[in-house]
Amino acid sequence: MTLKAVPKATPNRRLCPHTRLLLRYAVASRLLILTLIIIWRSLLSPYDTSASINPQCLSSSNSSNPPPAALFPRVGSAIERSIVWDGVYFARVAECGYEYEQTFAFLPLLPLCASLLSNTVFAPLVPVIGYRAVLGLSGYVLNNIAFVFAALYLYRLSVVVLKDNEVALRASVLFCFNPASIFYSSIYSESLYAFLSFGGLYHFMNGAYNYSTFWLALSSCARSNGVLNAGYICFHAMLQVYEAFFSKKRAYLVTLKILLAAGLRSVCIFIPFISFQAYGYFNICLGRSVAEMRPWCKARLPLLYNYIQSHYWGVGFLRYFQVKQLPNFLLASPILSLAVCSIVYYVKLWPEVFLSLGLQAPVSMGVDGQQSSASKNEALNPLQDEGTLGLRRRAIKREDLVIQSSKSETSDGLHYDPVVILPFVLHLSFMVATAFFVMHVQVATRFLSASPLVYWFASLIMGSPDIGKKWGYFIWAYCAAYIFLGSLLFYNFYPFT
Repeated sequence: MTLKAVPKATPNRRLCPHTRLLLRYAVASRLLILTLIIIWRSLLSPYDTSASINPQCLSSSNSSNPPPAALFPRVGSAIERSIVWDGVYFARVAECGYEYEQTFAFLPLLPLCASLLSNTVFAPLVPVIGYRAVLGLSGYVLNNIAFVFAALYLYRLSVVVLKDNEVALRASVLFCFNPASIFYSSIYSESLYAFLSFGGLYHFMNGAYNYSTFWLALSSCARSNGVLNAGYICFHAMLQVYEAFFSKKRAYLVTLKILLAAGLRSVCIFIPFISFQAYGYFNICLGRSVAEMRPWCKARLPLLYNYIQSHYWGVGFLRYFQVKQLPNFLLASPILSLAVCSIVYYVKLWPEVFLSLGLQAPVSMGVDGQQSSASKNEALNPLQDEGTLGLRRRAIKREDLVIQSSKSETSDGLHYDPVVILPFVLHLSFMVATAFFVMHVQVATRFLSASPLVYWFASLIMGSPDIGKKWGYFIWAYCAAYIFLGSLLFYNFYPFT
């Protein structure tokens, strides 16, 4: 199995028009969402008006002194009233820190960034509209900018993986108008997570492993499912270890180095989430008597995040399987169906690859599904062209991500390598199972919206000459309906995913 690095992106004039076009789509989509938010908020009264209630911080030393009045209180009040659902928690954490146990369900990257912007770039606006309004404004600006960069990174990642600029552009434009778009322009962590996750995977595919680890570690500081990105590193290490045993010389030494490097990178991705759990333990559990301790503090493995999800939101295996939740299952059915179809499509396309986890694919098949003696020889001696140990080490470090693919194509005209797609399929499969069996199922719409595979599959079928028009109409209708419904329901405090 010969591993070759994905060629690093080089300046290419043919890509510039696509990038500019995608940038316009990304900005236009955010302007559309914000316009819809303003329209619906102006025309309708919110179902719940408690979001604007904001008592002073518990840790405030001068609680008896009210904050100075803003110059334009109506503007500030309008921004504050637009902070709804989980955005209330994020804004509260940014302003007051983690005061209550349930606030620890919201990871710190978004509140930290919003607080930083509010106290630096947007600090002059505090006397004008008030501090909480500035926090909300910072969150909106941060997330909408992060979304634009997420779209650009998804395009770059798609070009590297799919090796087809048109399919990559379609997938990225679809992301710009995805059914969870309302959350990417709200004070939610989806935009930051998508930006860091897509960016980290793009750098990983280009062989910048340490740099990508930093990005992916930050993604786990934005959302808890960011720790799943360590799976890409583990999968890569598995291929490298399998490769090392074919080299015969110093296989155990190379294997040890591979496992050590992969282990350290995976730990780095887990560290932000684990550190945050430790922070919660020190703040809530330490210094209390056994009688005063919360139940999770006494557990053998005290995980605050799991306890909060179970205790406050009723998250757990099959706990959402109730007759009264059937409407929520219907609400999530389009994204779940699309995700399952994506998984089934790629598994049926290359069953040998998925059954062997990519280990036997180079011997049994190329991209065109045919075995070749050349590829078999390369699999048995992957570093046969490297004459020195130094070259071997550099080859393992630099050219070990993607199995060298055949120049021919599949019957569907696909250019990319199945082993590159495999970790994305495994990642999405785990997320689909978690969303369906464990989580509040309606959250699947935004939970799965950061999976590149969903957009790649949708882009492929939309480009099909036979069924592309029909399925393209259905997919765009689905996205448009959820954008309009989301902007209408979500910002007026009605339930929506």
